[in-house]
Amino acid sequence: MEALLFLGVALLVAAPIMSIVAIVTVFSLRRRVAGLESQIEALQARAIAVPDAAVDAAAPEGDWQDGAVDAASGPSGDDGPITDRDAPSSLADPWPPRSASVPPPLPPAPPRAAWRDADPAAAASEPTAGPMPPPAGPDPLARAARWVRSWFTTGNVPVKIGMLVLFAGVAALLKYASDQGYLSVPVELRLAAVAAAAIGGLAFGWHRRDSHRTFALSLQGGMIGILLLVVFAAYKQFGMLPGGIAFAASVALVAGAGVLAVLQNARALAVFAVLAGFLAPIWLSSGGGSHVALFAYYAVLNAAILGIAWFRAWRVLNLLGFAFTFGIGTLWGVLRYSPGDFATTQPFLALFFAFYLAIPLLYARRRPPSRRDIVDGCLVFGTPLVAFSLQAGLLQGRTFALALCALGVAAIYAALAWALLRRSREAVLGQAYALLAVGFATLAVPLALSARATACVFALEGAGLVWLGLRQRRLLPQLSGVGLQLAAAVAYALGITAWPRPVAPMFANGGFVGALLIALSGLAIAAAYRQAGRVPVARIAYVWALAWWLGAWIQELGRAVPSASLPDALLVLAVVTGWLAAEVHHRRPDPALGATLFAALLVAAPLAFWQMQTHVQPFAGYGAPAWAVFAALGFRGLVCLRAGEDRLARAAQLLWWLLWPLVLSLLLGHVARVAGLAGGWFAVAIALPWLVVSALSLWRWPWLAQPLGERFDPTRTPLRGALLGVLALWWLVALGNPGDSAPLPWIALLNPLDLAQLGVVLLLARWLWSPDGTAPQGAPRVPVLSLLAFVLVTVITLRAAHHWGGAPWNARLAGSSLAQTSLTVVWSILGVLGWIIGSRRGQRALWLAGAVLMAVVLAKLVLVDRGHLGNLWGIGSFIAYGLLCTVVGFFAPAPPRAVVPREEAPA
Repeated sequence: MEALLFLGVALLVAAPIMSIVAIVTVFSLRRRVAGLESQIEALQARAIAVPDAAVDAAAPEGDWQDGAVDAASGPSGDDGPITDRDAPSSLADPWPPRSASVPPPLPPAPPRAAWRDADPAAAASEPTAGPMPPPAGPDPLARAARWVRSWFTTGNVPVKIGMLVLFAGVAALLKYASDQGYLSVPVELRLAAVAAAAIGGLAFGWHRRDSHRTFALSLQGGMIGILLLVVFAAYKQFGMLPGGIAFAASVALVAGAGVLAVLQNARALAVFAVLAGFLAPIWLSSGGGSHVALFAYYAVLNAAILGIAWFRAWRVLNLLGFAFTFGIGTLWGVLRYSPGDFATTQPFLALFFAFYLAIPLLYARRRPPSRRDIVDGCLVFGTPLVAFSLQAGLLQGRTFALALCALGVAAIYAALAWALLRRSREAVLGQAYALLAVGFATLAVPLALSARATACVFALEGAGLVWLGLRQRRLLPQLSGVGLQLAAAVAYALGITAWPRPVAPMFANGGFVGALLIALSGLAIAAAYRQAGRVPVARIAYVWALAWWLGAWIQELGRAVPSASLPDALLVLAVVTGWLAAEVHHRRPDPALGATLFAALLVAAPLAFWQMQTHVQPFAGYGAPAWAVFAALGFRGLVCLRAGEDRLARAAQLLWWLLWPLVLSLLLGHVARVAGLAGGWFAVAIALPWLVVSALSLWRWPWLAQPLGERFDPTRTPLRGALLGVLALWWLVALGNPGDSAPLPWIALLNPLDLAQLGVVLLLARWLWSPDGTAPQGAPRVPVLSLLAFVLVTVITLRAAHHWGGAPWNARLAGSSLAQTSLTVVWSILGVLGWIIGSRRGQRALWLAGAVLMAVVLAKLVLVDRGHLGNLWGIGSFIAYGLLCTVVGFFAPAPPRAVVPREEAPA
């Protein structure tokens, strides 16, 4: 506290002083700058005046010389060169005759802006501030605006705009005419006329398909749209057609549009046909239709898409059919499905799955091998994802049947992978199918025991999409995979109420295996990003996976293991996790893996205290085998860290040698307590492992350097400092221990606690004077050790008064006459020894230390011991002090003189 007060006062005093110094310095610099500016102006004026003085060639030579002399003189009035007037008369004229006038001075340089404007070439050669930053990519709004602008500025723009306007105009005209009653002809004739005009326009577009392709395709799409509107109006608005005929007419129109699209290789027309085909049941629906008819119609549409995929590689058409089929199917399943519809729904789900299992194969066959999107990732991974989720909804909790479905899907994908991997063209697609086969085969295990299929499927599919996106260097599949990982976590959290009860098999239930699958998927994503060089993303994925891994095991261990053995199990879990990460680090070094082992070693310390709380000491119960596993796997993990970065490996091994003294001190403290040993033995038992490891670090360093060896040498100073820091803290706490040595008698300096505290002082002395140079440089070694020795002697004196004199070891010890007299005598003896030894050896500092200690004792006599003059102990303290001062006056009456170095006499 006094140091803080002193520092605050020093800051308050120093602040105004430094401010005054700064102000004076600034004003001094300003004066110097002003003086320099005036000198520069004077020199410029003289430089301009010199040519003017030298121009007049008719002037007398003496005058010219005087001008030269004036010009040559300095601005401060110093003497210039010697002229002929100052030279002796015998010397000739030293100045040569002027042959030419002095050239005029150069004009001042123009500003940089002026010569840059005047000389573009020079301006171009001037270095610029740096390269311009690359322009940022357009945002989504800009891309949308660019797409709209492109649609209105490329292709046959007039026909595009004309068709849009035509639709709006015809609709408005029909509505107006209807409202005004101008159309008095029957509705049937009106609709027939519109249909005839549309058929004529369709025929005209087909006729012009070669000469005016863009115009013809747009016209055909518009006419088919008008015909669909006629059918819709005849059925919905006027009730002229029954639902079946209207539906059949719509199907025929859509099929015709698809045929026209394939024949003319018109993808836009095909997209329009598919879109209209999927929307036809929606706008023609009356709300009471059968789902069988709906799915049968969608099956026909998907068969048409499959047929188109046989001839054309139109990815957008495939995605459109996939989105509408499974989207409307999912919507119907959420709103209308009941278990009684299973028999009429399951075949359609299997049929749709087969359609979109075959379409990516046709798409890959139609794409050239050089295209990087040969694998249609959205359909390859999206089809099993959506279909299996719908299958889980159809089965509604029948997990064993769902597991059989997973095995069947895995077998299908395994067969496809086996067939495609042998072909170099479809090798990437085969790898994707192999990944799906492994995923669904793994998924069958938790599905047999749990209903959390959605989370597991999301996790596996997310890993597959990320892998595929990195393989193809496409961002969308990667984002989709990451989103699926988050969706898996949400699905798992929503199903937390279905966590297996204690009657479920341990480590063989869906909740545990599902969490492990999410963790393994995260690890796969981390490995994929790590291999692709995306290290930050890989670290995030690794932390995500590690959290799921630990969460799954901790939750399951909490159910499977008794509470008394839970810290032992968690200790094994920590070291196994760190060891597995270290083994991977050994083959593919990564700081994140090494940090996992470091964290495992770090968490072992609180687990040791938890073990002590649950079963008294860390090695009780299952603690001994747990720590045996920890020792073996931990050392193996340190060996594996040698393949990576030295700093991380050194930190882990440093933590290793700090952990074991802690654990062993807890064990030895329990042994001392059980053996009934006194408090002194208990304190020594706690400190003994730290003393041993500290001694090894000072005298047997190669033993502690393993397994890193010489690479661990830079950690020698931090390790010694940490060990001795712990011992110093223990040393300070032990000062308040009376040091009982029962069942042995207490003997000063020969009891366990005194010897251990003396050992700490000796270890510190050995470190401060260590020959390897690892000790702190510039440390006040002698004063520190002297202070520690003085404190230890004082405490040993008080312990002697307690054990031999019966003084109580509590707050009343300070008021004990015996304790105060003992301190007076011992301190006086120490002061006398310092006086005498310092005087005899000429050590002035030691003599002064003894004198200071005697002054302290004198102050103690005056302030404290005079209250005990009424008893023998107080009187004895005064007498002892007086006798010792007398002895000192005989042996060392004066301090030794300070050694003054003699200067050598000058030669």
